[in-house]
Amino acid sequence: MASWVLSECGLRPLPKIYPKPTIGFSSSVSVSATSLNLRRISPSPIRTDRNCWALRVSAPLRIQIAGEEEEQTTNNGDEFFDPGAPPPFKLSDIKAAIPKHCWVKNPWTSMSYVVRDVAIVFGLAAAAAYFNNWLVWPLYWFAQSTMFWALFVLGHDCGHGSFSNNHSLNSVAGHILHSSILVPYHGWRISHRTHHQNHGHVENDESWHPLSEKLYNSLDDITKKFRFTLPFPLLAYPFYLWGRSPGKKGSHFDPNSDLFVASEKKDVITSTVCWTAMAALLVGLSFVMGPLQMLKLYGIPYWGFVIWLDLVTYLHHHGHEDKVPWYRGEEWSYLRGGLTTLDRDYGWINNIHHDIGTHVIHHLFPQIPHYHLVEATEAAKPVLGKYYKEPKKSGPLPFYLLGYLIRSMKEDHFVSDTGNVVYYETDPNLYGSKK
Repeated sequence: MASWVLSECGLRPLPKIYPKPTIGFSSSVSVSATSLNLRRISPSPIRTDRNCWALRVSAPLRIQIAGEEEEQTTNNGDEFFDPGAPPPFKLSDIKAAIPKHCWVKNPWTSMSYVVRDVAIVFGLAAAAAYFNNWLVWPLYWFAQSTMFWALFVLGHDCGHGSFSNNHSLNSVAGHILHSSILVPYHGWRISHRTHHQNHGHVENDESWHPLSEKLYNSLDDITKKFRFTLPFPLLAYPFYLWGRSPGKKGSHFDPNSDLFVASEKKDVITSTVCWTAMAALLVGLSFVMGPLQMLKLYGIPYWGFVIWLDLVTYLHHHGHEDKVPWYRGEEWSYLRGGLTTLDRDYGWINNIHHDIGTHVIHHLFPQIPHYHLVEATEAAKPVLGKYYKEPKKSGPLPFYLLGYLIRSMKEDHFVSDTGNVVYYETDPNLYGSKK
C-alpha cells in the first residue's frame, strides 16, 4: 500500500509513515471518496501554477498507514506533531494540574480592579480636557481606548461568573462596565457563552468562526474585500452586535433573536434599555460640552476600544505560524475545540487588560478569575505539551501582532465544505492576483 503527496505539479509517492500512539494518533486512517477531490485549485498553504492539478484535501497532507511501527518524523528529524489529532489527556487532567486556589473568586479583588480602572478612565479624561492640546490628544486616545478595553474585560469576567460567586453583583457590575462602552451586557454575555460552548466548531462557533467555501463563494466581492482588508475587520464589532456574522441572523439587542431562548428575553431587554440610556447620556453631553469635545473625549477612544477588541479576539483564534484545525461532527469536542485557541503576549498591556492573553486556559475554564490565569496556565503546560502553543514574547507594546494579523488576512479565507477536521485555505484571486 502506498501513500502520496503533492509535488510541484502532480502526485508522487511518500516514504511509509507510521503512527505513534503515545502522542495521540489513531492507529488507522480511512479516506472516503468525498474527502478527496481532484480539481484544479490553489488552496493555502499549497500553491500550484496555472497548469498544475492538485489533490484537494481538508487536512494536512500526511496519511498514516496502519499496522507499521516506525516513528513519524518531519524532514528535519523532529517528531511530527498533528495538532488536529485527539489529545492523549482529558479535560479533567488539566483541571487536576491547576492549583485549587486558582479557582477561588474574591469579589473584593475583582472590585479593586474596577475601582482602579474607573479612576484611571476619569483621570485621563480630566487631564485631556484640562490641557486640551493637540500634542496631548493622541496620547489620550491611545491610553483611553486601552482603558475602555480593560473595562470590557472586567465586564467579560462578570459575564462568565469569574468576577464573583454573587450573581447580582456580577449583573450590576457587568451592566455598569459594559453599558459605559456601549455593549449590551446580557445580549453579549449570552452570545459569548455560545462561543465558549462551541469554540473551534466550523458552524456552531459564534465569533470569528471560519466561512465554509460555499458561503465564502456566495459573498459579493465588496463583502469579501471588507472582511479581509484592513482596517475594516478591526471596526466590525458594533456591526456584529447589530447583525452578527455572515451566515448568521439576529441581533444582540433583539429579545426575539435566534441568539436567545424565551427565558432570556427579560435579560436582553434590560441590557438594551441600559445601552439606550448610555447612548442618550452621550447625546445629552454632546449638547452640554459640544459634539467636537465629546468626539475627542469619548468617540475616538470608543473606536480605539473596538480596534483593541477585534484585534485581540481575532488573534486568539487565528494567525499562528502553523495552521490550527477547525472541527465538525464527531471530531469536535469541547477539549479539542478549546485547544485551537492561542495565547498572546502583549508586553506592558498584559496587566492593563487583565491578562486576557492567557486565552487557552480561559477558554477551557472560563470560571477562573483573570488574576489567577497566568499561574493556572503555567501549571497546565506540562499536561498540554505540544498542544499548547507558546506565544512569542512581546516588546513593551505588541506591535509584532500586526504581522500575524496581516498574514492571516491574506491567507485565512475559508475552509472546505467537507471534512470534519479542516484548515483554512486561501482565495488566490481575492486581491486580483490570479495564480
